[in-house]
Amino acid sequence: MRKVTYFYIRTCPYCRHANRAIEELMAEDESYRDIEIDRICEEENPDIVRNYDYYYVPCMYIGEEKVYEADPSQGYDEIRKEVKRVMDLALRD
Repeated sequence: MRKVTYFYIRTCPYCRHANRAIEELMAEDESYRDIEIDRICEEENPDIVRNYDYYYVPCMYIGEEKVYEADPSQGYDEIRKEVKRVMDLALRD
């Protein structure tokens, strides 16, 4: 299992969708509860953020690989699908 590094902004509506998706997926499937998700708020951690290459939030990395970066046109269903894909990737060894 691999750790997910998750960048967000508190006031971002897309990040709220991603947070909701994470919580729903963990409630639906126990295996997702074991995934370590390092949640990094951009406003509170500018020194960490500058070491990563992304433009939109939510954004998720596994190791050094960016595996998801939001598209501003995405609605909740698309974000949930992408969050599930990331969590499935994290479960792989």
